[in-house]
Amino acid sequence: MAAKKLSGFPEFLPEGRIVEQRVLESLSRTFELHGFGSIETRALETMDSLTRKGEIDKEVYAVKRIHAPADAPAEFGLHFDLTVPFARYVLENAGRLAFPFRRYQIQKAWRGERPQDGRYREFTQADVDIVGQGELAAHHDVELPLVTLDALERLHVDFGIPPATMEVSNRKLSEGFYRGLGLADPMAVLQLVDKLDKIGPDAVRGLLLEELAMPPAAANACLRLASIRAADTSFVDEVRGIGVEHPLLDTGLEELAQVVQTAQQLVPGRLVAALKIARGLDYYTGTVYETSMRGMEAIGSISSGGRYDSLASDQKNSYPGVGLSIGVSRILVPLIGKGALGASRPVPTVVLVAVDSEDARLAANETATRLRSRGIAAEVSPNADKYGKQIRYADRRGIPYVWFSAGEVKDIRTGEQQPADPDSWVPPAADLRPSVVQS
Repeated sequence: MAAKKLSGFPEFLPEGRIVEQRVLESLSRTFELHGFGSIETRALETMDSLTRKGEIDKEVYAVKRIHAPADAPAEFGLHFDLTVPFARYVLENAGRLAFPFRRYQIQKAWRGERPQDGRYREFTQADVDIVGQGELAAHHDVELPLVTLDALERLHVDFGIPPATMEVSNRKLSEGFYRGLGLADPMAVLQLVDKLDKIGPDAVRGLLLEELAMPPAAANACLRLASIRAADTSFVDEVRGIGVEHPLLDTGLEELAQVVQTAQQLVPGRLVAALKIARGLDYYTGTVYETSMRGMEAIGSISSGGRYDSLASDQKNSYPGVGLSIGVSRILVPLIGKGALGASRPVPTVVLVAVDSEDARLAANETATRLRSRGIAAEVSPNADKYGKQIRYADRRGIPYVWFSAGEVKDIRTGEQQPADPDSWVPPAADLRPSVVQS
């Protein structure tokens, strides 16, 4: 029976997996340089927790035992992001955590939606969050995008992944603006404005008029707000120029101006105010972020998140936080699939130890062991063939060196062969591990 490929579940060949591993290592290293520790949470969460916030219930993969009663509701589901599991983790472990708690988390998530470019049913995310107990200082709203932009810039410099620009807005600003217009359901407006990039301003205006019965002047004002974009604090005057007033709007403008002003000084041009940014999930309460990569705008945001003040809370404490998620699969699947990124070789092996005869296999294994003890990846030839065949085998595998029993090693790419000792020979640093290459 032929295997059936499942759409929306990307799988890499070994070469692509090497690229993914190097990217994940880079992200982990950057997060740790900024003082974030790694955690991992379970794949399953209760259905109640997964459907508690936002319009996401249709995206959840429900999980049931095969022998469960057919009419029994699913008790568990696969997590669709890493924020909801993290909120549960904080509540369960609050007594053992030091706040503000800084964590990064790199795991798979699952969404039961229609696969398309940049959107998959199974995907890898890299999240970074800071959570406080009771309160969380506003300066973390600037720190998190700076950390994320640093991580993305390292991917650009080290691997040639396209450069990123982050757009930022503020939910208080948007909600205050809508309330200043006299609109009773700001969340409904936010969720429609969030469709702006997908369906365009005319379609969004139609939805505002039809679904929310919004007066035309109010709909025009909402679209005018969403059109404002600036790399500096000039957006404040543009918003004021629309003539809408509300105390929550004032707070949102002040918070967003602080974020943009600080970023302008530290990473000029990398973070810009874009008041169309809404983020459809309703647990966001303040600053919100979305990020695009040059030349990859069609796949949508590759990093998003925001401030959440009430996602995690119990009867005694609330745990406000701010976080950003990098869509690792969204970035890598198209780049690897189109051949833009690859690996210098598809295997970790540096040296193939040749075998003269089956009687010599034990000695070959001992040589490989001595090489491995010094961090040099080695494998022993599977067959005691003529040296020419073993060299061709190494070439097919992408292994750069072949070790002969006479105590010589050959670089099969150049043909250079020299005497070597397995206790001292070292290949060039570039050959020790496969590296990411651009094509």
